[in-house]
Amino acid sequence: MNFCTVFCALFLFVSSFTQFASAESRIKDIVNFEGIRDNILVGYGLVVGLNGSGDNLKNSAFTEKGLVDFLERLGINSRGSNLKTKNIAAVMVTATISAFARTGSKISVSISTLGDAKSLKGGTLIATPLLGADGEVYAVAQGPVSIGSLADPDPSKIKAVPTSGYVNNGAIIEKEINFSLKEVSEMRLALKNPDITTARTIATAINNAQQDDLIASVEDPGTIKVNVPNHYRDNAVNFLAEIENLTIQPDQVAKIVIDETTGTIVISENVKINTVAVAQGNLRVKITDQEGFVQSLRNAAKSKKELDEEQRADPGTNLAVLENGTNLSDLVNGLNALAVKTHDLVAILKTIQQAGALQAEIEVR
Repeated sequence: MNFCTVFCALFLFVSSFTQFASAESRIKDIVNFEGIRDNILVGYGLVVGLNGSGDNLKNSAFTEKGLVDFLERLGINSRGSNLKTKNIAAVMVTATISAFARTGSKISVSISTLGDAKSLKGGTLIATPLLGADGEVYAVAQGPVSIGSLADPDPSKIKAVPTSGYVNNGAIIEKEINFSLKEVSEMRLALKNPDITTARTIATAINNAQQDDLIASVEDPGTIKVNVPNHYRDNAVNFLAEIENLTIQPDQVAKIVIDETTGTIVISENVKINTVAVAQGNLRVKITDQEGFVQSLRNAAKSKKELDEEQRADPGTNLAVLENGTNLSDLVNGLNALAVKTHDLVAILKTIQQAGALQAEIEVR
């Protein structure tokens, strides 16, 4: 079974549930609330206890200086000494902290080498302060290093990079981010995928729920301003909880995403094409109405020998006309009738766009 056949079958399955699958989404799933977000922390530290796989101090001056400074803080003067250890590595430590993280809570940290260390396996990160964008220390990290990534879905099938690792729950929060919902009188919602129609729909849904047209207003395609009603001024959390659980139907732009490396093609529902003729091998597709469309699929089921015989008997019939307003279903089924391969499908889509007949954005990765 070729790629287009699979893609077409998948589309027909999805389209049969369009009214359910794409009907509604919760506001909390498509927006970010201003102020309620993660914050990035970063720090410079040392990993010790490596089995000869650490930095070469002759090549990594910052590692040697970091070691000397660390020993001085412990009361050990090593300045001027000829340090030759290979059991230590300089690393960058990164983490994210949520807006409502509290003092004493723990978060995981990621670690990456700075010098020429070959592996962090078996090492231990020693106390490392983690700084925010304002230069303040918000957490301190320490603990044994695990090789791999926190995001590994199946570590047994992924070859870990020995110069990167993490410490699970290895940082303790020392300072909280100053943010309180009780003092909020207005809030801005930032759309994850800015769209003016979706923004207007969200504002309308909030105003209808509160029965007040002045509660929410659209500032731009990516921002909705929401005023906290007077009766919620001391309980903004309940108000936001009501807002985030409202459901709407987001709008989406006509877009085709193509990953040429994996051969993956994703086409949004709103893709349309104008009248255009496509010539590709033994094409027998002409989409004009439902009857003609069904007949084209019957013709597509013919064997290659039958198609070749028909082509010799009636040359020039490999030109298919896709009528104005043809939608995603017509386009995909028409291309599927060609039995084209992935790279051919990509070429056809790009060519139709270059001809100005494809009303969609194509993103190639």
